[in-house]
Amino acid sequence: MHEKQVKGILSAKNGMNLYRGCSHGCIYCDSRSACYQFDHAFEDIEVKSNALELLELALRKKRKKCMIGTGSMSDPYIPLEMELGRTRRALELILSYGFGATLITKSDRVLRDLDLLKKINETTKCVVQMTLTTYDDGLCKILEPNVCVTSRRAEVLNILRDNGIPTVVWLSPVLPFMNDTEENLLGILNLCRQAKVFGILCFGMGVTLREGNREYFYQKLDEHFPGMKQKYSAAFGNRYEAASPNNRALMPVFYRFCRRHGIVSDSSKIFEFLRTFEEKETARQMNLFESFGGKA
Repeated sequence: MHEKQVKGILSAKNGMNLYRGCSHGCIYCDSRSACYQFDHAFEDIEVKSNALELLELALRKKRKKCMIGTGSMSDPYIPLEMELGRTRRALELILSYGFGATLITKSDRVLRDLDLLKKINETTKCVVQMTLTTYDDGLCKILEPNVCVTSRRAEVLNILRDNGIPTVVWLSPVLPFMNDTEENLLGILNLCRQAKVFGILCFGMGVTLREGNREYFYQKLDEHFPGMKQKYSAAFGNRYEAASPNNRALMPVFYRFCRRHGIVSDSSKIFEFLRTFEEKETARQMNLFESFGGKA
C-alpha cells in the first residue's frame, strides 16, 4: 500500500472511493483497464490519506441530505480495510451528519459494520449492493480468488435481510462459455429470492473487455482454462462487449423469474431507489423536536 493526498473525494453524483486498486484478484475486473490511468500496480492499494477530512468537509457544506455511495471502483472491504478502518469511519461520518449510504462489495467483511448500517437505516436509508456472478463455489474461487465465495455472500444477504437492510444484487459479469448457463442463472436467482433482495442489476449475459483488463483476463484463462483464451479471441476479437451466445435465451428466464418473485429488474428503477434519500418518521420527529429547542 501507499498513501496519496487527493483534491476531492465526492463525485458529482455523491460517490466516493476511499481506496484505489483492489486485492480481491477477480480475473475479469474492469477497474484494471488502462483508461483509468493507474500509475501503480493494481494490487498496490492507494490509500487516499485525506479522504475522511474531505468527506466531512463535503457533508458539512451540503445544503440537502442525499445518499453517499462507495465501492464503484474499489471494494470498500478489501483486507486492508480491516487494518485501517477507513470505510467504517466514513460510515460514522455519514451517520453523524444524517446522510444515507449505499455501498457495493463482494466481501462478508461488510458485517463488521452491521451496527452502523442499521443505525443509518433507522433514520434514513442504507442499501448494501452485493455482486454475485457464479453459483458454483469451486468456480467462484478461481474467478474471484481472494474474496468470500458466493454461498457466503448469500449468507450475508440473508443476515442483512434479517436486520432490515435493503439489498441489491449485481448479476455481472456472466462469462461466455464458462458460467452462462441456465443452471448458474437460476442458482443465483434463487439465492436472491431467499434473501428478498430489492432488485437485481443485470445488463445482459456477457463481460466487457478492454485494454488492461483483457490482457489480465486472458493470462488467467491460460492459467486455469487452457484453450479458453483462443475461444474468446475467435468469438470476440478485440471487441469491448463480449456477449454470451446464450444471452437471448437467458435474459427472458431472468425477467420471468424477477416478475414472478417481485424482484425489481428495471435498472432505471433500481438506480432511482439507490440515489433517493429518505428521511424516516423517527428522524422527522427528532428534527421537529430539535427545531422547537428540544421542548415538548
